[in-house]
Amino acid sequence: MINVVTAEQAVEILLRGGVGVMPTDTVYGLVARAADRGAVERLYVLKRREHKPGTVIAASVEQLIALGVQEHYLRRVEHLWPAAVSVIVLGDERLVYLHQDRGDFPVRVPQNVSIRKLLEKTGPLVTSSANQPAKPTSINIAEARAYFGDQVDFYLDGGEIAEIVPSTIVRISEEGEYEVLRQGAVNI
Repeated sequence: MINVVTAEQAVEILLRGGVGVMPTDTVYGLVARAADRGAVERLYVLKRREHKPGTVIAASVEQLIALGVQEHYLRRVEHLWPAAVSVIVLGDERLVYLHQDRGDFPVRVPQNVSIRKLLEKTGPLVTSSANQPAKPTSINIAEARAYFGDQVDFYLDGGEIAEIVPSTIVRISEEGEYEVLRQGAVNI
């Protein structure tokens, strides 16, 4: 059985290409380094996701730019962060493994300081809620283990998440207008 690890151990495992479960700023998530194509592909297989990309969370806009997200999209929405607001951005051919041939994917800079500190060490992470399609989202490590067992490399325990409020999802047009696709934790 996979033991629960510390944040420092989780960082080491992620830097080596691992996939794990940890609390994000909104829910428990299955996570992998966004810059590690093999780890991202493994996450998508574990989650049984096809043509439905996960969300990339980063410590800063600069980390997202370094990953390859187009800066002009990010500069239009950076005032929304840090917060539980996911913004749909276009991804080019270099990021096809992240957006799974959809052409776009959500990105977010979390408000939670502890998560941003972890992201400063790992770089951006791709994340998807710690559950299987059409199943309830995990509110604690025991529930996540029931879904993923020893198929993941670590579990980082953040206690029970009593009230699961997903991020707000917005799309920004070329003109800079927002379209709210899902109203969530942040009212826009």
